Amino acid sequence: MRLTPLMSLIVLTATLSACGQNRSTSTVNPNLIGGNTDERELNDPNRSTIWDIFDRGEAEQITNVNRYLWTASLDVLNFLPLQEIDPFTGVIVTGYGTPPGGGRSYRATVHISDPALAARSLSVALQTSGGAPVSAATTRAVEDAILSRARQLRIADNKF
Repeated sequence: MRLTPLMSLIVLTATLSACGQNRSTSTVNPNLIGGNTDERELNDPNRSTIWDIFDRGEAEQITNVNRYLWTASLDVLNFLPLQEIDPFTGVIVTGYGTPPGGGRSYRATVHISDPALAARSLSVALQTSGGAPVSAATTRAVEDAILSRARQLRIADNKF
């Protein structure tokens, strides 16, 4: 009577341990003649295993976001209501709001695409509620304000 559950447990353990048999810890370069073919199989993009069931895939792409640019963007655009923020992809979407001392209502979309504290990491898109075009100078001024604030935050953080 006890033999059946014991045999089932042994078969289950053997099956699960066989899943890891193709893993190679070798540091041989597979591109060299006589290289490790197991390593080539592991790097094959079309290879599938039972563990692919649990893989979330590439549905969610995570970007490293510069924390100073992220905080500075929220600080500079604090007069706009937040609609959507995603720190994993580096996107901030705001609703329409009027800047202090301004008469026109704006909406902003900010994308931080790189972990570097640099202008190339920041992209700002502005829209007006009336559909009028936003000048490049206005967009550049917002980007400059965010970059300046990010540098101030970094200097304050490092106590220069």
